[in-house]
Amino acid sequence: MNTDEQLMEKIISLCKNRGFIFQAGELYGGLSGIYDYGPLGSLLKNNIKNLWIKKFVEERRDTYLLDSAIIMGEKALTASGHVGGFSDPLVDDVKTEKEYRADHLLEDAGINPEGMSIDEMSQALKDNNILSPEGNKLGDVREFNLMLKTQLGSSSDSSSTAYLRPETAQGIFVNYKNIMDSMHPKLPFGVAQIGKAYRNEITPRNFIFRLRELEQMEIEYFIHPDDWKNQFDYWREEMNEWSEMIGIDMNKLYEVEIGEEDRAHYSERTIDFEFDYSFGQKELFGLAYRGDYDLKKHAEYAKAKLQYTDPHRGETFVPHVIEPSMGLDRTILAILTSAYTEDEVDGNTRSYLALKPNVAPYKIAVSPLVKNKEHIVEKANEVFGILKAEFGNVAWDDNGNVGKRYRRQDEIGTPFCVVVDYDTLDEDHADFATVSIRHRDTAEQERISIDELKNYFKEKLSL
Repeated sequence: MNTDEQLMEKIISLCKNRGFIFQAGELYGGLSGIYDYGPLGSLLKNNIKNLWIKKFVEERRDTYLLDSAIIMGEKALTASGHVGGFSDPLVDDVKTEKEYRADHLLEDAGINPEGMSIDEMSQALKDNNILSPEGNKLGDVREFNLMLKTQLGSSSDSSSTAYLRPETAQGIFVNYKNIMDSMHPKLPFGVAQIGKAYRNEITPRNFIFRLRELEQMEIEYFIHPDDWKNQFDYWREEMNEWSEMIGIDMNKLYEVEIGEEDRAHYSERTIDFEFDYSFGQKELFGLAYRGDYDLKKHAEYAKAKLQYTDPHRGETFVPHVIEPSMGLDRTILAILTSAYTEDEVDGNTRSYLALKPNVAPYKIAVSPLVKNKEHIVEKANEVFGILKAEFGNVAWDDNGNVGKRYRRQDEIGTPFCVVVDYDTLDEDHADFATVSIRHRDTAEQERISIDELKNYFKEKLSL
């Protein structure tokens, strides 16, 4: 097993053993491509979402938050092109009849499938004598629609057909008129949304990178057509700032300009932000100029006017759109990959997550040095209450000896451990009782007065 594969195995093991991420339905054998976020994973995930809303909605004057329905009607998704064109290239093992992604098989063989048609993929598989993972011949490549279909109500006619949305963007576009009529925004303005999306991936893989149930953080930023280049550059900078803010290793992040042959037909410019995962350099975020394609299509199919009238110039037009799109699950995997660290402490290998305090599940862990001394435990509870009331995500940890607690908190990414010990209760220093503070990244310790703890952590946690 090479180093990169070992890193992924270590991250997956840590996520399960420490309560970050579990295989969905594991009790019954598991559901492929679907994961549950455990107690610590849920905190990590919510910290990221809250930071995203804070940066892109709360701290701005021009962006509105939306939470649209997960189920979408067939008409809306026909208008957007998903019913007819949201597909992946599928190929069968002719012996076992198992299905595989043709583009994945080509990638695994060192062949870039970008821009290939279905027929070209079939030919490339044959020309390079590529077999199935079981070593059998493959059939012809065909398209497979990725959307999960359902029926609403008891009727089985086409009017009751619906889908679990394949992306969050269309929920924004179909609500454009509602937002215009209710909020009366002035261009440019954005609509931001965090939500689940569903794609019936044939071969989900690489842990939480390629999923059937995923969560997206997307903004549709509506602009004047003449301003798209400036806005594109602005959002490119915003996405880089966001990446650094949440602790993604910027040395592993690359901007990849997507060529005309590989872009969506309606896009004049698209950038993929790719990250060095342990399984290779893969897409993390996307930034696309979508033009007026979506609003025009929905206006056509719904027979509605989805326009904007400039109140100063009287000009009426269909707004164009810049779309910063960020997958939350892929973001979490990039953060974990960036943060996973091993070093040596007291001659032993130590693994820890060097998470930024703003995303760490717990900011601080509070412990009594020993749990069988009533006065120490009582004082530790007092300190815990002070910090919990001020900083929210604070852990109480009295399980095992203090060394084991440090290792456990290191592994889950807690930046600071506070320990109440015998020195805290020293009667000679009762007026300025101190506690021991241990720093995760350096394993160094210092003593701070309890009276100074709030100010101390306000400064440290704001870095």
